[in-house]
Amino acid sequence: MKVEFAPRSIPLQRRLQTAAVVQWVFSFLGLAQCCAAAFIALLFTRFWLLSALYAVWWVIDRETPRKGGRRVQFLRNCVVWRHMRDYFPITLVKTAELDPRQNYLLGFHPHGVLAAGAFLNFCTEASGFSTLFPGITPHLMMLSLWFRVPFLRDYLMSGGLVSSDKESASHVLQRPQGGNLLAIIVGGAQEALDARPGSCTLLLRNRKGFVRLAIEHGTPLVPAFSFGENDLFDQVWNPKGSWLRWIQHRLQQIMGISLPLFHARGIFQYSFGVIPYRRPICTVVGKPIPVQKKHKPSEQEVNQVHEKYLNELSKLFEEHKAKYNVPEDSHLEFI
Repeated sequence: MKVEFAPRSIPLQRRLQTAAVVQWVFSFLGLAQCCAAAFIALLFTRFWLLSALYAVWWVIDRETPRKGGRRVQFLRNCVVWRHMRDYFPITLVKTAELDPRQNYLLGFHPHGVLAAGAFLNFCTEASGFSTLFPGITPHLMMLSLWFRVPFLRDYLMSGGLVSSDKESASHVLQRPQGGNLLAIIVGGAQEALDARPGSCTLLLRNRKGFVRLAIEHGTPLVPAFSFGENDLFDQVWNPKGSWLRWIQHRLQQIMGISLPLFHARGIFQYSFGVIPYRRPICTVVGKPIPVQKKHKPSEQEVNQVHEKYLNELSKLFEEHKAKYNVPEDSHLEFI
């Protein structure tokens, strides 16, 4: 079974689509600094009480990102996300039903530079997630440090983003009523350093924490591959062993985030800039892999489930790659 939710072929002004993508790009590149600066600046104005009251609220509400977040359905349905969807465009594909009586752990691949497919498909309703998967509430994990930024944390939680730590994951996966999907971008920030057009390399061979988490909660694993995710940006050549890669790796260890040197097109020209190329993204969600619950799984048990996950992900890729213009001789490489 295969069901797609594709954008309607209604012509929209390209400037609206581009504006939506610009907003998304700079919300990650500059919004954190702007939010922090605004919080500090207000302290030195007659509106200092706003920052003071927010600081009190921040302390009281500090655990919310680890407790499932606080989504705002109005913002998830905002029209700006539909413009962003149509810019590329982005499509979400379902290949199997998800039982709303169960919780699921979805592995999203690849990370890409800015994880456009993951954000739009699981943090907004632009690609029709709730229509495709009725009764399922999506949550997307994000680095915990972003939830330490004032104002930005509330914006992130409004879309369904939650903190990327074990406590946060367990809170979602152990909800007894079911109907929750926790999406994890398994390759993380490090995989972003290998994101370039045509790349099929996934940082997954030794990433087994998400598998152990699924076994501990008896949660089915769902593989998902986002075709076109790596095609949105070009990246400065940074092979392993190069000085640039060494610097990026060191900065990642210090800051917790990677800093890929990417470029694509501009707002008013197509030769250079930080706006992504208009290239289609299709996120294909595979069928669930049943997992037997065990409180303390052995390494062998984790390895067996992990190997099964790799096989199912590879199968998903091979079954769909021809539909999305991936060369026949391209295969997933796990490192």
